[in-house]
Amino acid sequence: MKFMAGLFLILSAMLLPNTAFAAASAHKVAIHVNQDDPQVMNMALNNAKNLAAYYSEKGEDVAIELVTYGPGLMMLREDKSPVKDRISTMALELPNITFSACNNTIKGMTKKEGHEIKLLSEAGVVPSGVVRLMELQEQGYAYVRP
Repeated sequence: MKFMAGLFLILSAMLLPNTAFAAASAHKVAIHVNQDDPQVMNMALNNAKNLAAYYSEKGEDVAIELVTYGPGLMMLREDKSPVKDRISTMALELPNITFSACNNTIKGMTKKEGHEIKLLSEAGVVPSGVVRLMELQEQGYAYVRP
């Protein structure tokens, strides 16, 4: 009976580390974009693509979230994004990439421009870009600002 209980504990322990290892080995990065500069936007996308390729070659996962606010919101605007084709392609190629738009910025631009600001379909809205970056860092995300 003791042998069976011991064997069960050993087998259970063998299964648990795989789950813990997978969660522990997942890399996470927040990429901050707050400039209306196509060069900066492309560098952020290059960073994301290079990170994804690097960890894919190693057989490891990486969660990537690009957070835009202020003038950087132009990156995710349907009408003005200079990188919308790249975003569309990357969203299809990289399942672990997220594009976040600051709602505070959206509200400010809507008020200033007098019309609704439409985002790319790949973009999600967060209440505040700055708060989102802080929350991601508190969750263990590395921070990158191109």
